[in-house]
Amino acid sequence: MADEKMFVLEIISPERVFYTGEAHFVELTTSEGEIGVYKNHIPMTNILMPGVIRIHQQDGIKTAAVMSGFVVILKDRIKIMAEVAEWPHEIDKSRAEEAKKRAERRLKEGGPGVDMARAEAALKRSLVRLSIK
Repeated sequence: MADEKMFVLEIISPERVFYTGEAHFVELTTSEGEIGVYKNHIPMTNILMPGVIRIHQQDGIKTAAVMSGFVVILKDRIKIMAEVAEWPHEIDKSRAEEAKKRAERRLKEGGPGVDMARAEAALKRSLVRLSIK
């Protein structure tokens, strides 16, 4: 018999179906802040922000980096459409560190040719990747 506390989680990126399975709790970052979702959560749609998603399953917790997108929460399922979704083993640590340095340099130097919002977003993405690596 299926566990009554479990719900279906699906994470899709443009390149692949990243994850499909059951979970009893999911933690993620939205435009409204960090949220946690159990089965029978109030239905809602929200903007996904770069962050770490934690998928609580019966046998443990899986973590992944997700970057921007949308999340649709229904009583018995969550669907996440992410711009990028990566497991820790898929992240190139040295590449993420270089991206962090570039973004920090751009933010520090500033100037008329620097898109500050883009540099801040790049820094956030690199920090998310490094946090789970």
